[in-house]
Amino acid sequence: MSSPVVPPREGDHDGPPAAEHTDYAGAVYGSMLAASVVATSSVVGGYPRLQLAVMLIVTGLVFWGAHAYARLAGERLVGQGITWRETRQVAGHEWSIVEAAMLPAAVVLISPALGLGLAGTAWLALSIAVAQQVVWAFVGAVRAGASRRQAAVEGLVNLVLGLVIVAAKAALGH
Repeated sequence: MSSPVVPPREGDHDGPPAAEHTDYAGAVYGSMLAASVVATSSVVGGYPRLQLAVMLIVTGLVFWGAHAYARLAGERLVGQGITWRETRQVAGHEWSIVEAAMLPAAVVLISPALGLGLAGTAWLALSIAVAQQVVWAFVGAVRAGASRRQAAVEGLVNLVLGLVIVAAKAALGH
């Protein structure tokens, strides 16, 4: 997954240049979203692997678009238009939401080669999504200058959030 670069906001003159500031929030969010898609897909019914992979990617794309639009609309000054340059920057920044869906989707598609049935596929994809959520939270914290202890807390918080999704899936009998 590439490191999303935070575009400069109008009026931001303090801090490092945009190219030096990395934000992993989208990757963490996208991983949590992918875990939720996998967990709830088996509740709705037994989706074939291709449908689950497509659902992961399409959901990532929809949330990417929604986040980019919300950011553009939320940061726009009243009466001021949005430029294509700003749109490209924000869309690029939010792209990590889509990227976070790719590994779980790939795991779903290759699961037959691993000898997994649909239930095993869902559990593996869910595990991958939660694991990457924890890793991106930890790495993002370290790269933002957090201490190892703070980064570990970030990872632990994201592990707990991921385990809530796992527990919900387990409680629903999947």
